[in-house]
Amino acid sequence: MERNLAMELVRVTEAAALASARCMGRGDETAADVAAIEAMRKAFDAIAIDGTVVIGEGPEDAMPMLFNGEKVGTGHGPATDVALDALEGAAICAAGGYNALSVIAIAEHGTFLRVPDTYMEKIACGPEGRGVIDLDRGPAANLKALADAKGVYLEDLTVAILDRPRHNALMEECRRAGARIKLIGSGDVSAALATTKPDTGIDILMGVGGAPQGVLAAAFLLSVGGEMQGRLKPRNEHEAGECRQMGLFDLNRKYSLGELASGSVMCAATGITPGDYVHGVRYVKGGALTNSVVMRSATRTVRFIEAHHHFDRQPAY
Repeated sequence: MERNLAMELVRVTEAAALASARCMGRGDETAADVAAIEAMRKAFDAIAIDGTVVIGEGPEDAMPMLFNGEKVGTGHGPATDVALDALEGAAICAAGGYNALSVIAIAEHGTFLRVPDTYMEKIACGPEGRGVIDLDRGPAANLKALADAKGVYLEDLTVAILDRPRHNALMEECRRAGARIKLIGSGDVSAALATTKPDTGIDILMGVGGAPQGVLAAAFLLSVGGEMQGRLKPRNEHEAGECRQMGLFDLNRKYSLGELASGSVMCAATGITPGDYVHGVRYVKGGALTNSVVMRSATRTVRFIEAHHHFDRQPAY
């Protein structure tokens, strides 16, 4: 894939971020989500790819755009699979919280694991954890192994965990081991990303979250040499049936990072609300400031971009 595509992708996440940030703190998750989806879909029209959404906003019968299977881009350019979340953390944005992002990853056909809208058990960390963490081990063993690999005390580690009742036992085990915990309301793509940047203070992500978001997180971690493993956790027989319809028959299978995302991957993310990894949208006189990150797995290049958008010279999305 042409490397300049990575820089084009950030225009798409910027558009979604600028649109949804208008809804920050207004208490309307649906309005924020719709604004991001509409802006992202419109921005895709200028991207020179023959793209197919494989991880999107949902099935075609439930979503009017950016649905799984939709064609995006100009139709002229490389054939790519697209994984996206126009607004990861709609509840966060609506509440005016932290770590809402707009995220996209593209790759060659067949290199993203296709999953239904179900749950996934995940463990993710930065490059120091490659070959060190293991989803089949308990939290205490993983924390000790990661602390040894990073050359720090276990008590210095911080674990990001979604604040859900299903994680009560996991939180207790991490506390008994001596680790610190950062509870997050949602946004585990953002949390997975944060494990790769030392100054965020997050060392590892553990717990069960959305499977589509797990594949997106894997794409970003692949691009920076991080580590992740996942296991599908359907909530009911309907979701288990959807897994089987997509050829995912072994629900006990542990997927490695390379099985979740592989090949030449390009990723972009733009902050919507203030976050650990990138800043959120900030409105200034006549425009707005955005903070984004762009990554390429082929070179593991990571670029942070601050853009000043002048609304009198371009659409305000």
